[in-house]
Amino acid sequence: MPGPATWYPLRLTTPVKQHVFGGRALADRLGRTGLPDGPVAETWEVSDVDGEGAAVAEGPLAGRALRELITEHPGELLGARPNGPRFPLLTKFIDGTRALPVHLHADDATARRLEGEPNGKTEAWHVLDAVPGATALVGVRAGVDRERLRRALLAQDFDAVMRRLPVRAGQTVYVPGGTLHSFGPGTLVYEIEQTSDIQQHAMPWRMEDGAPVDEREREANIARLLDEWRPAPRPEFQPGLSVPVEDTVVRTVLCAGPYFALERWTAGRTAQVRRAFSTAHILSNAGAPVTVTSGGWTGRLDRARTLLLPAALGAVRVDGPADVLFGYLPDLEADVRAPLAAAGHGPAAIAALGAGPEAG
Repeated sequence: MPGPATWYPLRLTTPVKQHVFGGRALADRLGRTGLPDGPVAETWEVSDVDGEGAAVAEGPLAGRALRELITEHPGELLGARPNGPRFPLLTKFIDGTRALPVHLHADDATARRLEGEPNGKTEAWHVLDAVPGATALVGVRAGVDRERLRRALLAQDFDAVMRRLPVRAGQTVYVPGGTLHSFGPGTLVYEIEQTSDIQQHAMPWRMEDGAPVDEREREANIARLLDEWRPAPRPEFQPGLSVPVEDTVVRTVLCAGPYFALERWTAGRTAQVRRAFSTAHILSNAGAPVTVTSGGWTGRLDRARTLLLPAALGAVRVDGPADVLFGYLPDLEADVRAPLAAAGHGPAAIAALGAGPEAG
């Protein structure tokens, strides 16, 4: 049984989803290898979703399921952060070569009430790349009631009722559960979210294979979607808030709320990213291959690849040049609000990252 002395950065198996909105951007634009032929919509970098759970791919723990590790060793993985029976974070690379279906995910209360699930799915998208003119549908316009929204969804007249926002590389949007949304075409994102795969969508086709949905089923889908819809959230894309660390090393907090935080760290050629932590960190590489050192382990992390760093490791070093993402379950005051305030960022800007009272 692993203990603190035996933990190391974990490479995990990554479920791949070949939904119809995907293309080849993960391979062609990010250089991701080992993907199947044909369109690839999503790679689930860290997943403890029922039926789609990751397992350790190499090292002494090879073959052990993430679910097993979080059940047997929650403290070594998550530290003192709250945890349930599942690892709380799900991260993905998503290729929106075509537009994603217009859909939503229930919030916590609705998931428990209508889905029989312990939690809903609040998420955030960090835009890695987007074609000129790319847009996203995020939230419903003020004043739109349930009946008007139902008619528009049936007619697929989404722009009549939803907010269409410009999408630019480097920006992030925090999307509370219950928010109707879509993005694409021409958009490549990194997504962090609560561990869940519940969703309701409004399309006349199935996202898995494009097969048509009959009218009765579609009307039932839209009725359930409306039952789970929250009218109020109208998220905006944000550039993130930066904290200088040292020469050529910059920490940018992209989003932060009660369920997760996501940060992007960059370092120059001769610099190092050094980060101490007391909870599990998901380290994904957005740039050129880097060398990662944590505990007694040193290894290479290629672009568009991920390591799960157990809390027991306590610290990580990434040798520059580096452009990496860290996702984790935050202590909002200690991990986010205090350092951002010390760097001169005001309460409103910090709350806009998702850490405000309407965060989820």
